[in-house]
Amino acid sequence: MTQSPQAPSGADLPRLPVTLSVNGETHELTIDPRVTLLDTLREHLHLTGTKKGCDHGQCGACTVLLDGQRVLSCLTLAVMHDGQSVTTVEGLGTPDHLHPLQDAFVRHDGYQCGYCTPGQLCSSVGTLDEIARGVPSHVTADLDAVRFSAEELRERLSGNICRCAAYPNIIAAVTEVHAAGDGA
Repeated sequence: MTQSPQAPSGADLPRLPVTLSVNGETHELTIDPRVTLLDTLREHLHLTGTKKGCDHGQCGACTVLLDGQRVLSCLTLAVMHDGQSVTTVEGLGTPDHLHPLQDAFVRHDGYQCGYCTPGQLCSSVGTLDEIARGVPSHVTADLDAVRFSAEELRERLSGNICRCAAYPNIIAAVTEVHAAGDGA
């Protein structure tokens, strides 16, 4: 009878270098290549604002901005983004100077329990940038002239789940920031 080979212990697993610019600060890490960007942010860099909701890319709680684009950080490996820039909710503003969307979420009660809020905020920043750049969505009627609308906003934010159902307040907050022209 043959014995099956033993799995390597944690110390025997390969580790790879990765450099990430997170919220404007450069981090040089050596990590297991199987570690997600989400786990890298939370466990290696101790940035716990980005939440692990489903760990399957279905809830949007882990949304961050990767070189300005919305990304579900639970679905991408950190080593794939060597040299790239990541913005988490911690990088959007400061307690003394909130990002306009953070300020609007507070004014419009765009959160209840707050668990989804970091992902909602990062997704909203990315959404306003996409609209400003003319990137169409599934509901864009005129591909040559992307316009801001509640329908566009709901479609673009549909990947971010809020179990508390604060959606109308979130839409109101993002709409206000868009109207003021200071969202991205």
